[in-house]
Amino acid sequence: MMSDGYYNSKKTDDTCEDVCGQGARGAVSMSRIRCMLNGIDLRSLVLLFVIIPLGALGVYLQGQKFTYFLRPIWDKPPKPFIEVAHYYNENATMETLCKLHGWGTRDYPRRVFDAVLFNNEVDMLAIRWKELYPYVTQFVILESNSTFTGIPKPFFFGIHRDKFKFVEPRLTYGTIGGRFKKRENPFVEEAYQRVVLDHLIRVAGIEKDDLLIMSDIDEIPSRHTINLLRWCDEIPPVLHLRLRNYLYSFEFKMDDNSWRASIHRYQPGKTRYAHFRQADYILSDSGWHCSFCFRNLQEFIFKMKAYSHNDRVRFSHYLEPRRIQDIICKGTNLFDMLPEEYTFREIIGKMGPIPRSYSAVHLPSYLIEKAGKYKYLLPGNCKRESS
Repeated sequence: MMSDGYYNSKKTDDTCEDVCGQGARGAVSMSRIRCMLNGIDLRSLVLLFVIIPLGALGVYLQGQKFTYFLRPIWDKPPKPFIEVAHYYNENATMETLCKLHGWGTRDYPRRVFDAVLFNNEVDMLAIRWKELYPYVTQFVILESNSTFTGIPKPFFFGIHRDKFKFVEPRLTYGTIGGRFKKRENPFVEEAYQRVVLDHLIRVAGIEKDDLLIMSDIDEIPSRHTINLLRWCDEIPPVLHLRLRNYLYSFEFKMDDNSWRASIHRYQPGKTRYAHFRQADYILSDSGWHCSFCFRNLQEFIFKMKAYSHNDRVRFSHYLEPRRIQDIICKGTNLFDMLPEEYTFREIIGKMGPIPRSYSAVHLPSYLIEKAGKYKYLLPGNCKRESS
């Protein structure tokens, strides 16, 4: 139709109105879709149906990595420890060693109590107790029939107790029933068990100024470190121990930054068993931390589901034995996580597989003495038993 010299047609608009409205009941579904998308350009469609879904998928799959990589932005590093230089030589007298540390020498050594919570780390417990045996007065161990995450478990130490007859005269062993609270934060159960361990330590007969070792089973102080601290006077009331940090075996050394182990001059009514920072002083090169150092793959799976950080198992395929075995031999991360560091330089520097170590020098003595039995913990032996 002509109007003032212009052609005016409402055919397209009328068609859309008919299709989208009541007038075109017989219109095909594609026409309805075209009508609904009328006025939406290609860029909007790409954003809506490609970029946004892919972004959401990326956050779901890799969101944890983004968070850890950006940690230097949203988190601050803790206050640095005050490093205590560590002097040792097997031919040096104890008087000389104590003097080098700025400490006096006692007329007789302090008593030493080693206290641990036990889950299923039978081999690591044997290596730990053999390392500490000459200088520990009482070995204290508490076991629950529940993991920190509320999974029922047998009393593994009770089952394997015959393997530890060498400590029996000095052993205080306690058991506790699990609370099995559904959907509870695992750290609550862990804290509860540590409170019970506090009581068991007192049952074992600890007294004022005795030394108390607080560390997980796989955080092993060296024998000479404990001997030094029991003979030296004027040592700090609480001293953290810097340990060499290993993953899967003593083939993969991550760094020297394991610090949670500590040793305390016991004070009745004041000393409480804990696994967090409790002092500013830390003694350098004091032992070993071997995390996820298990003989068979089922032990890996059990711990991944049982320990307080089980939320890191974000996908079920993380628990596949073949995948776990491949990761152990590569020295990569079981949970596909970035390093937990506070600077971009440290994060980038530690990304990727852990460099292999071919040194088996200065390791726990019993590990070397029984190298055939614990071969899987030594360099060049990454294959694990299936069960």
